[in-house]
Amino acid sequence: MKLIRYGASGQEKTGIIIDDNYYDTSAFGEDYNEHFFETNGLKRLAEFVQTYSDALPVISKNVRLGSPVARPSKIVCVGLNYKDHAAETGASLPSEPILFLKATTALCGPNDDIIIPKDSEKTDWEAELAIVIGQRAAYVEEGEALNYVAGYCLMNDVSERAFQLERNGTWDKGKGCDTFAPTGPIMATKDEIADVHNLKLWLKVNEQLMQNGSTANLIFNVPYLVSYISRFMTLLPGDIISTGTPAGVGLGMKPPVYLQPGDAIELGADGLGVARQQVKAYIPQA
Repeated sequence: MKLIRYGASGQEKTGIIIDDNYYDTSAFGEDYNEHFFETNGLKRLAEFVQTYSDALPVISKNVRLGSPVARPSKIVCVGLNYKDHAAETGASLPSEPILFLKATTALCGPNDDIIIPKDSEKTDWEAELAIVIGQRAAYVEEGEALNYVAGYCLMNDVSERAFQLERNGTWDKGKGCDTFAPTGPIMATKDEIADVHNLKLWLKVNEQLMQNGSTANLIFNVPYLVSYISRFMTLLPGDIISTGTPAGVGLGMKPPVYLQPGDAIELGADGLGVARQQVKAYIPQA
């Protein structure tokens, strides 16, 4: 299945894509959240869709899409997980996954505006494959890890490099700003993705191709990451793990290139759709 959430920010309804058409599943009566995944929601939703397929309302494709997963308990991210990205930033290959957290308030829809934070001069882009956890996971064995995965989606791990690298402490300061986790357009269940370790992943800025990678080049693959992270924190249903970005980020260019108000970003991944974001300057609230 391909899950979507649509409508005004904070008021999203649930939906599903069938044969490239958008359908409303509000009558199912549940959001795509922790409770949904924890209570075998994907199976129950599939049964609901099969039973009522002829009665599902059609949704316009012009509607705003939200994150396909309602706000998770946490967004866990993996740094420097592609060899080419580590090389372009001058970093050594990690011996273990580098982990950091994004604030859940960074989560937004796949086509929502990216807001450059106040005092930011080095806002960057990062196209990534994200994992959605399907059931509570603690101390999971690598060989069983995929049983804990509900599906996958696309994420732009937007990053403010000065906040991240020049302000002391952990990376979180440069990763958790509002709008810094555009996610979607869809969550594809595992059966929709033939080989999660062979997906093309790309990103353009102002129609110029910046990133053109493949999940075949992940240093730490999906089962390893789920198992590894579950040793340090319990992963709850609906939690998101963003798995790292390939080469082509602004930080790695010589000289570095960063996002400016008015820039247009387009990114995509095989089987996970395409997202488009406009970059805007921060405007103080009145």
